[in-house]
Amino acid sequence: MSVSEFDMQKARREGLRWLILLTLNNARPLGAAEHLVLTVAQSEYPDATQLELRRALDYLSDRGLVDIDKAPTGRWRADLTRYGTDIAEYTIDCEPGIARPSKYW
Repeated sequence: MSVSEFDMQKARREGLRWLILLTLNNARPLGAAEHLVLTVAQSEYPDATQLELRRALDYLSDRGLVDIDKAPTGRWRADLTRYGTDIAEYTIDCEPGIARPSKYW
């Protein structure tokens, strides 16, 4: 894998994480089923997969930004935590790993 290919994959992962946070912020206070989040993700990344989305959700969950309800049926549902909301609303600093743009106001 070339350096530029690695950079593109990294940018995609981090961009997808930011898109998930924005989607869940707009879905508050109810949260969203993974198929809805995947539909939004595919508007930006048409080849995004359920596995890719779940990896990003797990990452965000490990960072304490997202709560995931993994139903026994195999369906996932996600909602922002307080910290996830703060990241989406630019009220706290965002550590590396999420492609949050600079605040523009």
